[in-house]
Amino acid sequence: MKKKRLLPLLLLCLVLLTGCAEMGDPGPSTPDNPPQDDGPIVDPIPVPAGLDRFALPYYAGETLDPVTCADGPHQAIGALLYEGLYALDEHFEPQSVLAEGYTYDAEALVYGVTLRGGVTFSDGSPLTAADVAATLERARRSDRYGARLADVIAVTAADDTVYITLSRPNAAFPARLDVPIVKAGTENDPVPVGTGRFVWREDEVTPYLALNEHSRRTQALPLDRIELVACKDVDAMAYAFFSRQIQLVTWDLTGTVPFNATGANSYTDVPTSIMQYVGFNTNSPLFSDPALRAAVSLGIDRETCVKSCLLGHGQAAAFPVSPSSPLYPASMEQPWSSEAYAAAMAEAGYDSGKERRATMIVSAENTFRVQMAQQIAQGLSACDVKITVKSLPWNEFRQALATGGYDLYYGECKLPADWDLSALLAENGALNFSGYTDEELPALLSAVATAPANRRGPALRALYAHLRQQAPFVPVCFKNVSVLLPQKAVELSTPTAADPFYDLADWTIQWAEDTP
Repeated sequence: MKKKRLLPLLLLCLVLLTGCAEMGDPGPSTPDNPPQDDGPIVDPIPVPAGLDRFALPYYAGETLDPVTCADGPHQAIGALLYEGLYALDEHFEPQSVLAEGYTYDAEALVYGVTLRGGVTFSDGSPLTAADVAATLERARRSDRYGARLADVIAVTAADDTVYITLSRPNAAFPARLDVPIVKAGTENDPVPVGTGRFVWREDEVTPYLALNEHSRRTQALPLDRIELVACKDVDAMAYAFFSRQIQLVTWDLTGTVPFNATGANSYTDVPTSIMQYVGFNTNSPLFSDPALRAAVSLGIDRETCVKSCLLGHGQAAAFPVSPSSPLYPASMEQPWSSEAYAAAMAEAGYDSGKERRATMIVSAENTFRVQMAQQIAQGLSACDVKITVKSLPWNEFRQALATGGYDLYYGECKLPADWDLSALLAENGALNFSGYTDEELPALLSAVATAPANRRGPALRALYAHLRQQAPFVPVCFKNVSVLLPQKAVELSTPTAADPFYDLADWTIQWAEDTP
């Protein structure tokens, strides 16, 4: 987790809020009516570091159902209103929340998750296994959780236990069960009922979040009320943050949609399971050679790429598991050097001086990924293989992947927290565009899927050793998301990608009344 002030380099890559001057009184400045002028917004008169309130943004008129709500501020609010069977900690390890424990029948492929006793919803009604089953059934058919729960073929409830039947083995499946649970029958309400630390309330003026008197997790929290500020879009939310009307936003600062806010603010970077990688067309005459693919992995200066192209918002990774996970095999890493790359290319037979041309495609929608692809291609072109980057509109990029119209591609995908690689490596995997397979791979994947907790590390290391040799794809990094905050006003403890309030009890907030 990384805490920094928003650097000038970052600000150069964000679009400043501007507006066109219009005749007449523009009205009061609010998130939905920011001031308009002909120049960029600059820092206002310095304000005290202390806060007189804590507020979050929300989109008025949009659902807060955690299964179907849009990406953005409602997910942050949902982390306070709802809880899952498990929550992923800062190391992507599942921690029990609504679950007391589980059993796993490896032959029948059935998980039995027993609920924690005495849990009630914010309306005082008891949490039941039927409530959990209803949410999981909706989630496995949803856009947000459908891929994560694609292996679930049935969810049933009996007494205080939820039974989840899988289509294939997965001994680490609880890492996928951090789906927020809502009370069955309230999912179509604007704000479904949950079991979280806070509850949605409304007064005559505006909605707000109040402590949930039925929650067992509200002891010693530094906040007992959170204001809510309506924002119509991302620009309005950015202005509300800039003008201190809201105090926290979680955003991907190297994503496709920029967050247009500047000023004296800070950010805390949080690791995610979003991997960026170089993929190969293993059917192409050039990259059908595993020795060349393996050499490519040695030719990527990952640390420099992350610092210069992602502005440091990521973690360099040579293996397809987050470096924040205890499963990351740091001892297996090979440090980057131009000499090591040249030696690997020479051993593979690509130092003859005879040029081989290759094209790396990348989606043009994200300028940060384009820059990563260009820097990687430049470094890899030091030997015989000369790589040209071609940025394509999203639809053309997907079409090229589907039809094999590429040699390499620069991609991004979100891995599940059990680090399952089926999408990339299974013969019919959604991201296995060239249909790669080899004789050893199915057995290695099976060993990981069936390994108990005390054997999972060795099974993964065996898989990673094989991938380092065969290299059907090459990991580059795992991205961070950023929790944006007023500078010096809030010190976070351990936010996670799914929950910026993960360890809210350990926050330190500087209130205005306490400021000298």
